Amino acid sequence: MLRHTGRKRNYKHNLRLAVLLCLTAGMVNAAGLLAFSVLTTNVTGHAALLAQKLATGDFRVARMVGLWLLLFLGGAFFTSFCIGRLSPGRKYAYLLPLIIEIVILVFVAMFGHTFDHSIIKTEYFAGSLLFAMGMQNALVSTISGSVVRTTHLTGMFTDLGIDLYAVVSLPLQHRSSIHRKIILRLVIICFFLTGGIFGGYIFLKLQYQTFYLPAGILVITIFYDTFRVRFYRMLRQMRPGNT
Repeated sequence: MLRHTGRKRNYKHNLRLAVLLCLTAGMVNAAGLLAFSVLTTNVTGHAALLAQKLATGDFRVARMVGLWLLLFLGGAFFTSFCIGRLSPGRKYAYLLPLIIEIVILVFVAMFGHTFDHSIIKTEYFAGSLLFAMGMQNALVSTISGSVVRTTHLTGMFTDLGIDLYAVVSLPLQHRSSIHRKIILRLVIICFFLTGGIFGGYIFLKLQYQTFYLPAGILVITIFYDTFRVRFYRMLRQMRPGNT
């Protein structure tokens, strides 16, 4: 799912990636909004907020929002650097960004209760989540060849609208590939929304400990390929012909 890139990557790999990491992003987005009153998986709204604060002369908040934009950008750059430079083979290049993202989520889960709505604490907690989501978005986009993006839905809804028009306008024999794209986009949208609903509901019950859940999903994501290969190997060994 993560270690397959380029020609070795197929449609099922992208579906699995979309399910797990869109669920993670949705949970972080909803829990981050309830915890810190900040959207932590995209920067579109923050760009508008930055413009509004600059226009009204609120330069203290404008500096904070500008920092968030840079942190999301920095997360994307860091992941791209890891994949492009630290591991030429790129087989395990995803590990470092995912491990750092897990550490950030665990940090927020452990120390989120100290949040006091001050600007300094908002910068720390919301900024760290934006950096983590920047890393995740760049990781998924790079591995999937820009097919999957997990931290926002604007592009997905746009692409889905384009694909739906293509389905009704193209001849029947050319629709199979479009159907696969539509299914993938619907999976991304549905699991992001599911993660958001689940993350919001759990936060009302567990508060900041909610961030342990997306961290756990990322751990499953890291070991998914290894567990899957070992599971199928065990099944083959259990077949009657192999005994």
